[in-house]
Amino acid sequence: MCILDDQASIPLSPLAFLRHVSHYLGGFSIFSWHAFVGTLRELHRPQLWRLLMPQLFEVGYRSLSVILITGAFVGMVLAVQAIEQFRAVGLEERMGAVVNISVVRELGPVLAGIMLAGRVGGALTAELGTMKVTEQIDAMRSMGVDPVRYLVVPRVLACFLLTPILTIYANMTGSVGGWFISVIQRGVDNGPYWDYTRMSVGNFDLFSGILKSFFFGAALGLISCYKGFYCRAGAEGVGRACTEAFVTSFMAILTMDYFLAEALQSISIKLYGFRTFL
Repeated sequence: MCILDDQASIPLSPLAFLRHVSHYLGGFSIFSWHAFVGTLRELHRPQLWRLLMPQLFEVGYRSLSVILITGAFVGMVLAVQAIEQFRAVGLEERMGAVVNISVVRELGPVLAGIMLAGRVGGALTAELGTMKVTEQIDAMRSMGVDPVRYLVVPRVLACFLLTPILTIYANMTGSVGGWFISVIQRGVDNGPYWDYTRMSVGNFDLFSGILKSFFFGAALGLISCYKGFYCRAGAEGVGRACTEAFVTSFMAILTMDYFLAEALQSISIKLYGFRTFL
């Protein structure tokens, strides 16, 4: 069920590769559909919320410090890389527009999703993979318990709900980091810095970044749980599933980011026209 399995070291013909990818996507689609239906059926049951709370704590609270630090340094690095170029052409007061629109549109959602894929996704895959290897998931099925609804739904729902919230925190610290480097350290005027930010960053920019993070959270949750459910036996199988979960989530986030950016950019131009911040 895995793209990067033991056969990956053996060169595949194009037809065999397409068959392999189709098999993987088919299994993942069925798994995602069961998780979606299970979520709809469990939403009104108190049991879901009892299962969801520990996952919310794990995904949200335990990831918060990593997200805050990552967001701050991303904003700082953006400012460091751009400010001398902008100063050379006398546009350093527009640094706020460049840094903040880059953070809220792209870097905040993408980096929050990637950090969660590494920290939370790996943990989800290892936990479910261990349950798979020790036959706990099979035992649940034999007792008549649906493991997708019991194990997958709360984990995916926690990733779906909390990735946008963590993205907002990443956006906030990224903006503060860019402001600190530009205004406090490099001497850009504070008033024009925020004036150009207000003129350039609109509600649609904030909305588009948060909308992307819903997709990223659902994708990393589903991919991590799927890899754990279908990992190979043994410690090596669990470890390989964790690696595959992160790599696949990383690629999925970047792929979705491209297509969502294209779609949202088109919508933004149709609604507000083309805007320039330079």
